[in-house]
Amino acid sequence: MQKKALLGLTLDELQSLVNSLGMPAFSARQIASWLYDKKVADIDQMTNLSLKHRELLKETCEVGAASPVDAMRSVDGTVKYLYQIGEGHFVEAVFIPDHDRATLCVSSQVGCKMNCKFCMTGKQGFSANLTAGQIINQINSLPERDRLTNVVMMGMGEPLDNLDEVLKALEIMTAPYGYGWSPKRVTLSTVGLRKGLRRFIEETDCHLAVSLHSPIPQQRRELMPAEKAFSITEVVDLLRNYDFSKQRRLSFEYILFKGVNDSPLHARELVKLLRGLDCRINLIRFHAIPGVDLQGCTVEEMTAFRDYLTSHGVFTTIRASRGEDIFAACGMLSTAKMEENERN
Repeated sequence: MQKKALLGLTLDELQSLVNSLGMPAFSARQIASWLYDKKVADIDQMTNLSLKHRELLKETCEVGAASPVDAMRSVDGTVKYLYQIGEGHFVEAVFIPDHDRATLCVSSQVGCKMNCKFCMTGKQGFSANLTAGQIINQINSLPERDRLTNVVMMGMGEPLDNLDEVLKALEIMTAPYGYGWSPKRVTLSTVGLRKGLRRFIEETDCHLAVSLHSPIPQQRRELMPAEKAFSITEVVDLLRNYDFSKQRRLSFEYILFKGVNDSPLHARELVKLLRGLDCRINLIRFHAIPGVDLQGCTVEEMTAFRDYLTSHGVFTTIRASRGEDIFAACGMLSTAKMEENERN
């Protein structure tokens, strides 16, 4: 019988578990503390549970922590970790140190259904949703976990396509019984699935980043097929119903592709689309992937695009490119590992 993983269970779920096992109600908080504060790897380490209750718990449960199976290190300090998910599946988490900040980019799915033209994960197709435990394990089992200041859900997969498990993971990250982080330390990135987007905004206080990449609907459909079902104009209209003027941040991600979405027309249409919305744009340099005929812009071209947007009232930054020598763009390492397994 496969044992139930404790890692990734919310306090309510732990309460239900201890009730079903006839353990005292306060055991749920004790277990949560061992999992998320002390980060133990084994039930035997939960020493304030009686021996009887530890043995009872071990009959049906395990902590469920799993260390990375591979890692690639960049000259700039970025580290990409590979985690195995079930039989033959892998996801990536990327650790990005930057002076007094350290960010972890985590995955929410094995592969992705969105099939964005510029994304290696999309080329894999979709294999599985991660459980909350598998999402949290990317943090829990990270060698540098005690250095983390921020988490971004920008790894493999579309988080809002796995919303229930993602929301549980976000609860564990931000709840007092879990990691107890401020929601402002967590950012979720999405193509803009409307139903999930509304729930995410109303049920969390985490930051939101929307993948935009073109303000022109027909072109965005070519880059991001999800535009057919979730148009960026409808996403922006929905976002106008919420207040992002205080601590919660709304940003739009925009990869600049040379000769594709970097013209003055695109800049003007971006200003028009986002006018009056309290937000920022993050310009991102393209990391080339095999078989895709897109090229990145030069630093000068990105700077000119940024300056136009900023001068027209849209606060815009250029995100520093990290880990290019280890293919830090998501999907590269996991794809290589799956292909290796298939050959063997």
